[in-house]
Amino acid sequence: MSVTYDYIRDPQEIYRQSFAQIQAAADLSALPADIADVAIRIIHACGMPEVLDELAWTNDAAAKGRAALKAGAPIIADCRMAMDGIIRNRLPADNAVLCPLTDERVPDLALEIGNTRSAAAVELWREHLEGAVVVIGNAPTALFHLLEILHDGAPKPSLILGFPVGFVGAAESKEALIEANIGVPYMTLRGRRGGSAIASAALNAVAKDNQ
Repeated sequence: MSVTYDYIRDPQEIYRQSFAQIQAAADLSALPADIADVAIRIIHACGMPEVLDELAWTNDAAAKGRAALKAGAPIIADCRMAMDGIIRNRLPADNAVLCPLTDERVPDLALEIGNTRSAAAVELWREHLEGAVVVIGNAPTALFHLLEILHDGAPKPSLILGFPVGFVGAAESKEALIEANIGVPYMTLRGRRGGSAIASAALNAVAKDNQ
């Protein structure tokens, strides 16, 4: 016995209705237009309009990130899931997407610095950090350690998309980013919510030129 469900099959109509419902459910009026574009994508990635209340950003975040990508800046991701969520044909300059987490040096570095492998991988970001766009969608320790090396004088990225997720350290690492005062544009979600889908959605929105 065959079963057929009644659901929308047209991808363009799914897209249209999805974003219409987001705009009806979330008050984006207080956000700069380019930040609102990113916020819509974040909401779409998690299905929760209420995360808009947790969004924190610098006003120049989207513009600085988009300009960096257009200039050929690399993207550095903290985990493979965040890297895989990046839509490569949306990148404006065939930008390199890097994720050193699986580098063979990482386990020994983690022992050396007494931290997680995610944090140890950040040590391998140093040579690529200048002007890069950083996408963190998993590990609070990666965001914490990035802030530590930036405070110590590491090269500054153009943008930090900081969306680590979880119960231990996620909220605290994002508050540290907000309070860091290191002169690097950022976008993040306060609290425990985040994840690779949200982080890569934010990057895809930044990369898309709406002008």
